[in-house]
Amino acid sequence: MDFRHTTVAALAADVRAKRTSARELTEAALARIDQFNPVVNAFVAVEAEAALAEAARIDARLAAGEDVGPLAGIPIGVKDLEDAAGFRTTQGSVIYADSAVAPTDSVLVGRLKTAGCVVVGKTNTPELGHKADTTNPLFGATKNPWNLEYSAGGSSGGSSAALAAGLVPLCTGSDGGGSIRIPSTVCGLSGMKASLGRVPVGGAKPPGWGDLSTKGPMARRIRDITLALDAVVGPHPTDLRCLPSPAMAWSAALENVEPPTRVGWSPTLGYAQVDAEVLAACEAVLARLEALGTEIVAVDPVFDGDPAMAWIRMAMSGNERALGHLRGTADWDRLDPGHRRLIDAFGATPTGSQLLEAFDACHTVNWQLTEVFEQVPLLLTPTVAGFPGAPGADGTVNGHATPAWVAFSYPFNMTRSPAGTVCAGFGSNGIPIGLQVVGPQHDDVAVLRLLALLEDELAVEQLAPI
Repeated sequence: MDFRHTTVAALAADVRAKRTSARELTEAALARIDQFNPVVNAFVAVEAEAALAEAARIDARLAAGEDVGPLAGIPIGVKDLEDAAGFRTTQGSVIYADSAVAPTDSVLVGRLKTAGCVVVGKTNTPELGHKADTTNPLFGATKNPWNLEYSAGGSSGGSSAALAAGLVPLCTGSDGGGSIRIPSTVCGLSGMKASLGRVPVGGAKPPGWGDLSTKGPMARRIRDITLALDAVVGPHPTDLRCLPSPAMAWSAALENVEPPTRVGWSPTLGYAQVDAEVLAACEAVLARLEALGTEIVAVDPVFDGDPAMAWIRMAMSGNERALGHLRGTADWDRLDPGHRRLIDAFGATPTGSQLLEAFDACHTVNWQLTEVFEQVPLLLTPTVAGFPGAPGADGTVNGHATPAWVAFSYPFNMTRSPAGTVCAGFGSNGIPIGLQVVGPQHDDVAVLRLLALLEDELAVEQLAPI
């Protein structure tokens, strides 16, 4: 079974109707992982017996006439930055390689299991999710199923590669600066970062990156992501940032989608250099959208400068808090060397005033974005500026290596906006290209509707040649 040939909704419906079983889906996932994970290195831990036992429990409940949830029997991978009961949460770091097995699930994983999902394993991530390339000294590099010489992106690269290779139909991810949207783009998936607070974090541990990061489900296509979002959005008493439950299921809003009257288009946001192939693919999608009757309004620039320094100061201050106490010990030298350099450069020394200035920058970029949304209801941009490099290397823009290949994602973590991506085409290297859709705060449905429309119209259904 290759999960890329059907939808999550159809798989779950088959389980509920007993046309197939949760055990059969789990066995298929385990077999697919055995066959292809040695090639892509998406999963870093698998518990086959526990997964099969959970699948058997779901089948038994169905046989007894119970409602097991909208995601009945769906095997999932969990990004190794969050807890899944029975697994270590290594965070991609040798420091946590021998940490205690998690006794409970994160809020997101718990809600997915309540909806019927079966956790089969943990997916790879760079150390503490610090970069857009999924490689670490503990588990090595995750490769891109579209071209194994390239990175799968990050930091949810293990999840994106698992989905693109058809190992499982659903995974979890998190996005603190593009970590769902970037790997989804370069692995040919749709992706969605919901508004901050839609998917609660909660639990005893405070969020690692404060108000930057949002967790959420990942899948190949946006309607499957939305079905999973319906099962996990809503408040949690331990999450200070959580939002009320939506008035209706988001999946219902994706029926009979129509083109928007107008959208904004920003090819640079005011500061980014864009690869010529990326720009051409995105402009081709704009032409298709315009042919459907949507007015494309140029809104470049959106921002008066690149907010990267404020973003990275906030992010690396979080990682300094997590790891800075190791400085001067043997464990500090065991960290990813590039991660150490980032923490030293941006996380070790900010004053309270400098951190508040970074929060002020979030206010400023949101104010500037709000001015755009006074003109247009949605904003379109490239999702990434170029292409990933080889695992362990920077990506490229017009053939030149640069960390700025991911210059389009982090501003919308700072603004807490809903932002998603859809496959717009492919580069000459075979790597997919993404178009990003950004909406006003809390208008997740508008973003999801346009992503669904673009999926329908573009009909990019090629499979990675794994």
